[in-house]
Amino acid sequence: MDLDELVEHWTLLKDEQRLVSGKRGATRLGFAVLLKFYTQYGRFPRGRAELPGEAVEFVARQVQVPASELGFYEWTGRTVEYHRAQIRGHLGFRECSVADAEQLTTHLAEHVAHKERRPEQVRVELLARCRVESIEPPTPGRCDRIVAAALRAAEEALTVRISSRLTAESVERIAALVAGGADQDDEAGPDGGIDGEDGRPVLGKIKEAPGNVSLETMLTEIDKLLAVRAIGLPPDLFIDVAPKVLAGWRARAAVESPSHLRTHPVPLRVTLLAALLHEREREVTDTLVELLISTVHRIGARAEKKVTEQLVNAFKKVSGKENILFKLAEASLGAPEGTVRQVVFPAVSGG
Repeated sequence: MDLDELVEHWTLLKDEQRLVSGKRGATRLGFAVLLKFYTQYGRFPRGRAELPGEAVEFVARQVQVPASELGFYEWTGRTVEYHRAQIRGHLGFRECSVADAEQLTTHLAEHVAHKERRPEQVRVELLARCRVESIEPPTPGRCDRIVAAALRAAEEALTVRISSRLTAESVERIAALVAGGADQDDEAGPDGGIDGEDGRPVLGKIKEAPGNVSLETMLTEIDKLLAVRAIGLPPDLFIDVAPKVLAGWRARAAVESPSHLRTHPVPLRVTLLAALLHEREREVTDTLVELLISTVHRIGARAEKKVTEQLVNAFKKVSGKENILFKLAEASLGAPEGTVRQVVFPAVSGG
């Protein structure tokens, strides 16, 4: 830590000096570093290891207590609890109550978790919100529970809203993609679902990657596109859903088996499959465009090759062939008894 950083974050202000003045020795130094650490990070250190050595030395000089005295400070017990309560009261912070945890969960679900599904990022927003609300951050385990609850609540609200935009017929068609019992799952494999005209599960066909450029591949991709469009998804179904959330749903639906998807609540199951279908429709459309472009390029390449071969063959034709044949015939008729070497060869210029 450089001097500027020490001065900015670890200098005891006048009101803080008055707060520290009534204490002595290790208690005085321990209270001072707790106060400055809390002022900077909005929480208490979990132990001596979190306190930078340079910062301890800097604070120790201000309170006129040797830095080594911090080793005698007790990090558990009534004294440190009293110090923490005193610091909270001075800074206007409070411990996170049950009501505060519920409020934080609601805030995260409504303003963060509906568009950010990564727990680590939601946790960052939780700590920032605690600072704004002057709430001491909960323990790591409690933070994890609040984040998980917020993510779960946001997903439930989103999936209910998305599934409510679908017609009853569309919901039935989506549910049919993963319908069936355990025996059918075993027979159908990980893609399960209802069978198409060729006997393969429709969901499995939709998930398949395209093959090489060919007419068969193009017809297969057209069948996929028609199968997806037959579900009847509204074009604006995910208009207010963050792209990263939609991508996460699509990835989940792509890897989960039909039996696993059936264990989800109906709104979540329908939303996951709808996200997969929505994204696959766009992907298959892009694939068809690429196949069409590749096919046109192949046609152009073959046509160019054919024209080139014709031009080369034309250039290979002997110029003045009719005149040469006429000369050969005239020479042969003029000396019918002569040999080819003596009569025909001399008739052609160049031998």
